[in-house]
Amino acid sequence: MFDVIVVGGGPAGLSAALMLGRALRTTLVLDSGEYRNAPAAAMHNFLTRDGTPPRELRRLAREELAVYPTLEVRDLAVVGVEAAEGGFRVTLSDGTAQWASRLLLATGLADDLPPVEGLAELWGRGVFHCPNCHGFEVRDVPIAVLGSGYRYAELALHLTRFGSDVALCGNGPADLGADMVHLLADHGVAVREEPIARLVARDGELEGIEFVGGPPLARRAIFTGSRLRQRSPLPAQLGCAGFDDGTIEVDDFGRSSVPGVYAAVIAAAASGTIAGGLVDKELLSADLGLPSPLSAAGS
Repeated sequence: MFDVIVVGGGPAGLSAALMLGRALRTTLVLDSGEYRNAPAAAMHNFLTRDGTPPRELRRLAREELAVYPTLEVRDLAVVGVEAAEGGFRVTLSDGTAQWASRLLLATGLADDLPPVEGLAELWGRGVFHCPNCHGFEVRDVPIAVLGSGYRYAELALHLTRFGSDVALCGNGPADLGADMVHLLADHGVAVREEPIARLVARDGELEGIEFVGGPPLARRAIFTGSRLRQRSPLPAQLGCAGFDDGTIEVDDFGRSSVPGVYAAVIAAAASGTIAGGLVDKELLSADLGLPSPLSAAGS
């Protein structure tokens, strides 16, 4: 029996494994090979690894973990888990089973993308969700924001720092109040409300947007949102409490609602990035005359 089985071989799971290996805990990391950032060419806002491909980060992490004798990493998915005497029985995709005293879930989230033709094929390569992660790389190229309502209008305003050619494409009515319409116009953001027919690409590179009616719009980058969901059925199988976005509910120490089950949901290394991002949003909101993101979060 292992002390701990870590389910998930991304940065969160591998970081947890490093801590456990240094504590000489017998630990098995199970990696299904599914990662939320797999489509991205590079990761950003990670000190000393800015611009590193996600695959390379995982390779380097595994290389570091290899020196710890109580750690083992296997490229297998977990297909089932259940409470057993003294811990948990974990069934693997090769038909075998392993046992552990504790489980640490680092299964992550998955994106359900807007149903626009051509969008999924460009996800992470011409269509993005995070301006802090990808905005710098697409500065000074024509940008579109795909979505309607205040959230997407605010995103379009924030993206004007990266270039002067930003358009908000509502894929239908943009659903904005008069004040926001004027604010977008003041910052040179065009608004298109025709339904979107498809995204156009050539040789895997985004070229633009075609609408059901109206002229096409040449774009080199698009930012939009996604609906998040828990990637794995394991938290539900175990009965872990969770939130609407699929995140497992944990206390300050990573403990879930199920005794013996822990979850990695926020990496400590990200705290500086989160704080820096909030400062940036506060400054931008002040510059644009928008409410503070902290007051919006509390309302």
